[in-house]
This record gives sequence, structure tokens and C-alpha cells, in this order.
Amino acid sequence: MSLCKSCHAVCMLILGIALLPVISWSQIGPDPKLIEGAKKEGQLVYYTTMTLDQSKQTVDRFEKKYPFIKVTLFRTGGGPLLNKIFTESRGGRHDWDVVVGRGEMVLPLMERKLVASYRSPEYKMIDDQLVDKEGYWTAYYVNSYVLGWNTKLVKREDVPKTYDALLNPKWKGGLISLDTEAYGMFEGLKGVWGREKTLAYFKKLASLEPVLKRGNTERVQLAVAGEYSLIIAYNQTIQRMTSRGAPIDWIALEPAVTQVNPAMIGAKAPHPNAARLFYDYILSKEGQEQLRGFQRIPVRKDVEPDPSRLFRGFKYVIENPEDYKDFDATVKQYLEIFKLR
Repeated sequence: MSLCKSCHAVCMLILGIALLPVISWSQIGPDPKLIEGAKKEGQLVYYTTMTLDQSKQTVDRFEKKYPFIKVTLFRTGGGPLLNKIFTESRGGRHDWDVVVGRGEMVLPLMERKLVASYRSPEYKMIDDQLVDKEGYWTAYYVNSYVLGWNTKLVKREDVPKTYDALLNPKWKGGLISLDTEAYGMFEGLKGVWGREKTLAYFKKLASLEPVLKRGNTERVQLAVAGEYSLIIAYNQTIQRMTSRGAPIDWIALEPAVTQVNPAMIGAKAPHPNAARLFYDYILSKEGQEQLRGFQRIPVRKDVEPDPSRLFRGFKYVIENPEDYKDFDATVKQYLEIFKLR
């Protein structure tokens, strides 16, 4: 009889242990007080630099999940968005709740005390280097600068595998495409190599006479069409074309500079509870999986990029948004090196 009781006790213990993850998982979710506060507010104002169609899909799913919140969405580029926020602030208006923008927006907003500190419960699933220690920002998605090549023009074995190999004179004379605003790559490498080595490298790169043109999407399309043999661009932009069977592929020159696209909450957000609820949502597994569906690169440890090589298998350095302490000087140096002004 005692043996049966022992067996019963062991079975109950095993059952209890088996249920622990389920119990733990069931407790994960929005704070009821946050939900109640968001219900009372009923609104959210979201500013973003992410494409309008993708931002709209994100908002639509959030509203479906939380139908008691109506979201007002505004989308524009990084510079215009920052100017809009500053103009509103000078006029005593604080209309926005959450902003997703470019890394260089962080310091100007922090310096003017326009962002709030918030430690999302979702942070535990995101690498520390992608989260501000004080809670003022966290990466929503990332982009890595990589080297792409037209597979019809360049054999795989001939593709430069290192930054130094890229400086081979054989690539001189308009064979390389480079963004007129690849400031992030410039700044990121300064953090690894130091100022002098980075300046010297980019001057040598400029001597190869690369073709300078703004943006990633159009440049990648031109590379696919055979306008350039090599291209330095975001890996996700190149991968979209690679996945469609276009004659282009890419390799990460290590360390690959990885740009953070941060999310922030307004210091004077008119709907602070809805703001935190939305912030948690876009960083949640559901929100990050939706982001992956946009062929962007998620930041959560439990959400693999598609394909995984977009943020796995190579050494990278994060272009920390708070490293832009002298962004104007960085821009000036870059423009001078490539004779863009």
C-alpha cells in the first residue's frame, strides 16, 4: 500500500513539473491594469519611418487584438519625422505616443527629454546590446550592411570576402554601388577600427570611384540589371531579390555593421497605457513574427529571420543609436570623402 502511495506521489510530482511551463506561459500577458488604462484612453498615435503598407498591417493586427484602441498612423522619412516632432514640441504639442525611427533620431529626442523610460517585459527575449539600459529605446528590427554581387557578372570565388579584399584595384571604375548616406556603416566601423583607420579605409574605397546613389531598393534593382558588379546595401533588401531567383547574392564582410531601428515612447504621450501596450505588442513574439513576414529582421531570440542567415552565422557590430554624439561631423566627413558636397 505504501508503495502505491509512493508511486502516486511521484506521478503527481511529475505531472506538476510537466504543468509548470504551461502555468508559467499562461501568466505571460499584458498587465490587467495596463489593459484597463488603455481601454479608458481608447486611442494611440503612432509615428514611424517603416513603409506605410507594413505599418498599416501592424496597426490593423494590433487593433484586431485590442479592438478598444483606435490607432492614428503617421509615416514619413527620418529627417522629416524628427522635424515634425520638434516643431510640435516647440508649439507645446505632444501628439505622439510611440515612434519607430532611425538610430540617429534617438539622441536628439533624448537630449530634449522627449522620450520616456519604459522597461518592457518583452526585453528578456532580446539581446542586451539591442536594448537601452535605461529603457529609453529598444530595437524593433535591424538591418546589416553587406556586400552583394551580380551572379552573372562575378563568380562566387571572385567575390571579395573581407573589407581589405574589396579594395582590390580590379573593382575600380564604377563597379561598386554605394549609398550616398551610408553614414551608419561609417560610424559603426569607427567604433571597431577607430577614427583614423576608418577614415583611411573609406578614402581608399572612394579612390575606386564607386557609383554613389541614394537608397537601397533602387540600387539593388540596378545591380540585378547588371549596372554594378558589387553593391554595399542592406542584406534584407538584397535577400528579397535573391529569394525571387534574381541574379544577385550577398556576403557579410565581418564585422558587418548592423543598424538598429529603435522604438520609443513619448515622454508626454497623451495615451501612456496604450503606448506601453503597443510597444509590448511590437516586441512580442506575435509582433516580431509579423515583422518577419514583412521580410524584415526581427530582434527576438525566439523568432528566426527568414532566411536565418539574415542575422545568424556572421560577426556583427551594433551601430548603437547613442553613439551618434556628433552625427553632423560624421555626415560631413562622409560627404567630404566621397566629394558629395
